Amino acid sequence: MIEDDDVIGERLRKTLAKEGYVVDLALDGEDGLRQAQRESYSLIICDVMMPKRDGWSVVAELRRDRSRTPVLMLTARDAVEDRVKGLDLGADDYLVKPFDFNELLARVRALLRRDKPVKSSKMSFDDLEIDSAGKTVRRDGELIKLTPREYSLLEALVRNRGRVLSREVIIDRIWNDDESLSNTVNFHVTSLRKKIDAGREKSLIETVHGFGYRIGD
Repeated sequence: MIEDDDVIGERLRKTLAKEGYVVDLALDGEDGLRQAQRESYSLIICDVMMPKRDGWSVVAELRRDRSRTPVLMLTARDAVEDRVKGLDLGADDYLVKPFDFNELLARVRALLRRDKPVKSSKMSFDDLEIDSAGKTVRRDGELIKLTPREYSLLEALVRNRGRVLSREVIIDRIWNDDESLSNTVNFHVTSLRKKIDAGREKSLIETVHGFGYRIGD
């Protein structure tokens, strides 16, 4: 999500997190474009009027890069010509502020459904395979049963392979639980390791001391 109003951005992020989405928040167009070019996202929600780079130029640059990631634009500008400009530049949908959160969620679901034919629900790393549609995990073909928190943590680590996820990020952005403590993360990582790594020659989950956890380099 690219939204320069940090209050609105954080409120939207928490709303989406409650629905099970993992959201990265950028507060200006330049940072948002950088993240969108660096990472693989299922959907981009982008404000129009932002510092450093407006939403129109962000979308135009992504389409020049041949990015097919769906983009939902948010703006207080409700003139028809503004909506047409955004759509012509490559946006997939347009929502005018103020909006109802239920409508935003419905549009997010619709765009993700539209994107399903070109995106697989399966992710893999090494001999680990995750099916996000069925919420199943296999390692070397063996089905591994995980709790919901263990699954969401593992999926986030694989989606962000090579990036260190801190305990704070895991609690706030992945679990959306402001009341959990750091030792809760330690407990779930230990439990996850027993199921994923125990008895195997190669351990996938790495502790980066003083920072957090990651999968991959």
